[in-house]
Amino acid sequence: MSAAGNILVVDDEDKLRGLLKRIIGLEGYTVHEASDCKSAWKVLNKEDIDVVVCDIRLPDGNGLDLTRSIKSRVSDAKSWPSDVEIILLTAHANIPDVVKAMRSGAFDYISKGDDNDKLLPLIAHAIEKARLQKRVRLLQEQVKHAFSFDNIIGDSPAIRETISMVRKVTGSDTTVLLLGETGTGKELFAKAIHAGSDRASFPFVALNCSAFSKDLLESELFGHKAGAFTGAMKDKKGLIEEADGGTLFLDEIGEMQLDLQAKLLRVLEVGQFFKVGSTTPTATNVRVLSATNRNLSQQVKEGAFREDLFYRLNVFTVEIPPLRDRRKDIPLLAKYFMKLFSNKLNKRVTGMSREFLHALERQPWKGNIRELKNVIERAVILSEGEELGVDTLPAAWSMESSVVQALSAFDLASIEKLHIQRVLNYTHGNKVEAAKLLNIGLTTVYRKMEEYGLNGPYLNATNVDLPN
Repeated sequence: MSAAGNILVVDDEDKLRGLLKRIIGLEGYTVHEASDCKSAWKVLNKEDIDVVVCDIRLPDGNGLDLTRSIKSRVSDAKSWPSDVEIILLTAHANIPDVVKAMRSGAFDYISKGDDNDKLLPLIAHAIEKARLQKRVRLLQEQVKHAFSFDNIIGDSPAIRETISMVRKVTGSDTTVLLLGETGTGKELFAKAIHAGSDRASFPFVALNCSAFSKDLLESELFGHKAGAFTGAMKDKKGLIEEADGGTLFLDEIGEMQLDLQAKLLRVLEVGQFFKVGSTTPTATNVRVLSATNRNLSQQVKEGAFREDLFYRLNVFTVEIPPLRDRRKDIPLLAKYFMKLFSNKLNKRVTGMSREFLHALERQPWKGNIRELKNVIERAVILSEGEELGVDTLPAAWSMESSVVQALSAFDLASIEKLHIQRVLNYTHGNKVEAAKLLNIGLTTVYRKMEEYGLNGPYLNATNVDLPN
């Protein structure tokens, strides 16, 4: 591709086409030629064209149809983003033709011969626009990839099942209610839903409903007119209006006041809302995703949440699993955060000790992924070598108490895990002796250790309360 730009000249007059090629080529552009629509498509499918300079009348069609086809990505061979700009040429310019050209998506429209001096500046402006559109498209693709489901870290059945479920609703405009404890990644899932939808090229706007008082939340969400209240010096767009065409994510929706819930219900039902201080409705086309760690059904019973709004938000509900239900993902998440903060803090930390990982796996993680992220950031800050060790973990952590906290006394697998751990502690990690005491085969001991992540370190036997 030419650094200056790739230009396609489409005209059935050989002499004029040759002249345009020379004029444009002298400016450093790479110029390709075509005499009709068919040959133009061959070039477009082969070359990375920035601007098409095209006669409006061609042997097998016309420039208006070709413009519409290019802008709608129509091609037998391939498709491409519609960031190719088209300049149309005609022997007799008139107002109706100009209107048709611009409505077809042409960048501009000039007369043959009379406007030759305008052509080169026009091409320069068209290339600038085309390349800006390409940069925007590439940035959008990068953002879309960054927030895709493929970048949600985890291989555990719990998270894989959740991702599979959410993918099914991504392509629709259905409202989605994301449930889960604080720190489980509800906003990350909301961004992935947006990135995978047809609205991905429009804004994703997030709002935490618990971060504002009732009056401020109303203004932030719906906007206001000048003079609506003290300090409202000018009109202000609300986040619903800012998200028009895209996705609005309302986190902690259970914190919203009842009167604001009524206004939000109107947005969902008729696609309209009233700004604060306005009597004229504003139309909007926005998809609403919401999240909460509260029990909305219980809030409905208590009169703290509107039942009609609950049913509108609750069309498709997804429960994001807590970290304790996806312990297999803890090493993956820890390594991701380790690399993230190593780069951010300009430190060379490349690994984690076995004891460090085991300590992470035994934690209850009441703060979920957010808590894990904070622990890893702290560990990287405190690290003095290339490997994170247990000395970088919070001092209050205890290996044995961590195990106990993470287990449920009513879960058979948890009881088995704790008992095997205690026996291994008693035998100082001697698996053969542990197998004898447990009255199971050695291979079963190894299998159970792998299943439960029991690989040490082992406590002194005097700290282990086992019967003789």
